[in-house]
Amino acid sequence: MIRSLLIANRGEIACRIVRTARRLGVRTVAVYSDADRHALHVREADAAVHIGASPARESYLVGEKILAAALQTGAAAIHPGYGFLSENAEFAEAVEAAGLVWVGPKAASIRAMGLKDAAKRLMDAAGVPTTPGYLGDDQAPERLRAESDAIGYPVLIKAVAGGGGKGMRRVNSAGEFQDMLASCKREAAASFGDDRVLIEKYIERPRHIEVQVFGDSHGNVVHLFERDCSLQRRHQKVIEEAPAPGMDAATRAAVCDAAVKAAQAVDYVGAGTIEFIADASEGLRPDRVWFMEMNTRLQVEHPVTEEITGQDLVEWQLRVASGEPLPLRQDQLAIRGHAMEARLYAEDPAHEFLPSTGRLDHFVLGRGVRIDTGVEEGDRISPYYDPMIAKLIARGATREEAIDRLVDTLDAVEVWPVRTNAAFLARAADDADFRSGDVDTSFIPARIDRLVPDTAPPQGVWNLAATAVLASDFGADGEGEPWVSLQGFRLNAAPDRSVALSHGGTTQLVDTAGDPPLEGVATAEGDKVLVFSGGQAFAFTLPGAAGCAAGGAASDGTLLSPMPGRVIAVDVRQGDTVSKGQKLVTLEAMKMEHSLAAPFDGIVAELDAREGAQVTEGTMLARVEKV
Repeated sequence: MIRSLLIANRGEIACRIVRTARRLGVRTVAVYSDADRHALHVREADAAVHIGASPARESYLVGEKILAAALQTGAAAIHPGYGFLSENAEFAEAVEAAGLVWVGPKAASIRAMGLKDAAKRLMDAAGVPTTPGYLGDDQAPERLRAESDAIGYPVLIKAVAGGGGKGMRRVNSAGEFQDMLASCKREAAASFGDDRVLIEKYIERPRHIEVQVFGDSHGNVVHLFERDCSLQRRHQKVIEEAPAPGMDAATRAAVCDAAVKAAQAVDYVGAGTIEFIADASEGLRPDRVWFMEMNTRLQVEHPVTEEITGQDLVEWQLRVASGEPLPLRQDQLAIRGHAMEARLYAEDPAHEFLPSTGRLDHFVLGRGVRIDTGVEEGDRISPYYDPMIAKLIARGATREEAIDRLVDTLDAVEVWPVRTNAAFLARAADDADFRSGDVDTSFIPARIDRLVPDTAPPQGVWNLAATAVLASDFGADGEGEPWVSLQGFRLNAAPDRSVALSHGGTTQLVDTAGDPPLEGVATAEGDKVLVFSGGQAFAFTLPGAAGCAAGGAASDGTLLSPMPGRVIAVDVRQGDTVSKGQKLVTLEAMKMEHSLAAPFDGIVAELDAREGAQVTEGTMLARVEKV
């Protein structure tokens, strides 16, 4: 077994690897950027080395710095986690050339599966079914457009070197092809340094099915069954589960056998995932499932596989990298129960899922389920990296039991002041169609209006806030704030149990003797009340208190940056005439693109945005005047 391990990653996955390594008696070394100097993975590892500035391109993506840290600390091996350099063949080779153990597949396997067009050709030759599309070397926009016209819309433009949902665009008609192509190529170049694309026929009712595979250096390859990752938003997985609902024995056998065949075709060693796209229009059938791509690394969603098989996949990785054979044979692996994972993101669903950054002043994720996270209360969510702050993994004897546990956990999430998608996730998991297993990758877009929660607190939340105020006033010490004490006093009458509260510019006199409060948690401190209910956080203040909102003003056409980020595209010039909804400026933050559009028809009166510029939250980018 490897005795010392450098983890070339950060956050949740770094902490996850540390836990298994510690159990196996393996010494761990963390690396960190300026932004992560006090991060949880740094605190949990046995040693830590600073590798550069906050942007990933100056730290976590610089292989030379990571190698130097490994050699400096005497680490015997490097585990790349997922993302960053995990699928970089050159880095894998450099690790081995330095005399260290690479906890991952061979560089040749990474290369073989790293380019989607070459991988699909390889799978065709191996007898693994693939989706129809264009894989040609001619990347002229005119040729790509002509091929898309011939395939028939809708089509999917995919970055050849892509992964993780990046560099992927659905095109519904010929008229939007050029804009989508340009956006896809720009994101591909920024994320992977390669703007080449391929074209695939877009399956109208697609389900995302993937199979966990594992190989060792002794020629053994097994699968650990399938996962369903169909609940996605903008091609990013949101909720994953194992096994896939509606998967019969014949289809499971066909898909898992194809996955093993794919891994064997590239002499695969280590953890990998074969991703398939399935046409769900007539349920899951063996002849309607096609190879999509292979991820030559551990997946974010690997915990659901661990939960249904009882295996620690990180331990498997370390044992295989140490030269040991796979811990189990195929006939020793079985599915037990059902598991689901929800990705808790620092984002605001009510404002188009914009990233939310800042200090986690309050951070409680509940009990009774597995929680994989890289942060604790008091830590900061940085704008430099992926906004995922935790994975909530629920297991049950049945799918229904797993759903119930996941929904209960999501409803109990307490995070402040950073916004999260907990309530959105709870609504998705509790949706009647999801509970019935009627899912495909359009599930969230088709139901987005009912899945995004209202930011206005329901009456039960107002009542819960008021109850908390009264409870804080009439505590054991009998003391309270003057503004509360007087509210309950009426001469020769029963105390008035009403409280005046404000939220978002609305003030309400709440009678606590009325409707009962909703289930949740509320705390009152000074002139503020914080309520957590249904996965949401609501902040109330007392009328007239500092910070109490006074209502919003009508938009004057000023476009402010909603977050810290980098301007990657400016599509207008000062003086241009624009129409409502027209894209003006595009920002990049937390590895995602965010477009700002004209709020109404008008003229661009001011334009301060400059391509390549870094901006802070609230920076004025443009101003549109009505005409």
